[in-house]
Amino acid sequence: MTLSAGLAAKIRDRVPTVGTWLTLGHTSVAEMLVQAGYDWVVIDTEHTAISTEQLLPLIQVTDLAGAPALVRVGANDPLLIKRAMDAGAAGVVVPMVNSAEEARAAVAAVKYPPMGTRGVGLARAQGYGHDFEAYRDAVARDSIVVVQIEHIDAVEAIDEILAVPGVDATIIGPYDLSGSLGFPGEFDRPEVADALARYEAACDAAGMAKGVHSVAPDAEKARTYLGRGYSFIALGVDFLFLSTLARSAREGLR
Repeated sequence: MTLSAGLAAKIRDRVPTVGTWLTLGHTSVAEMLVQAGYDWVVIDTEHTAISTEQLLPLIQVTDLAGAPALVRVGANDPLLIKRAMDAGAAGVVVPMVNSAEEARAAVAAVKYPPMGTRGVGLARAQGYGHDFEAYRDAVARDSIVVVQIEHIDAVEAIDEILAVPGVDATIIGPYDLSGSLGFPGEFDRPEVADALARYEAACDAAGMAKGVHSVAPDAEKARTYLGRGYSFIALGVDFLFLSTLARSAREGLR
């Protein structure tokens, strides 16, 4: 069982936590990120080549190194969510949740009946068949469901999404959100800025954790989100940590 009551409580109470993003499917990379001191690691299976076979050892190593593993699943699909949770993920990050119905589906895929519809399997999360009852009860309390707000349709439905029981946090997807408005990457556009402001105001009013992936490995930029009340912050991504330092070192020796 690798759920994290501590992280779940911090997220729900909007205590700031800082995690990071894993896209390179190697266990050593996962271990190094945890050793760097991040509170949690998102293993990205949406925009990467990380396979189902790679997912289990990545979660195992992240756990052993001392941080909860969250899995960004490839889609809001109950099979993908079930596989991630059965492998021992502390929770899931679900992309493109655009309505309350879709948010309810994400929660249902994580939770067992009567809270959800997740099928029962006996895998790593359930102690390989020896800890199912304890895991079942812990899932109801401590599993983490983060929904991504990545489309203007989600912003239009944000109040209803935030009201869905079992949604623990949201994470804004500014690139896809701006793209859904017809201005990909143009964050200074009034339409995009207004959508972001509506998202932030709705989360604050609902007492829901605001989340963001501050992709650049830049602590000062990430700090600005803390100043705006974001509490679930992903800082950087493995390949940018590597490539940014590699380029900087090479430029410094020209």
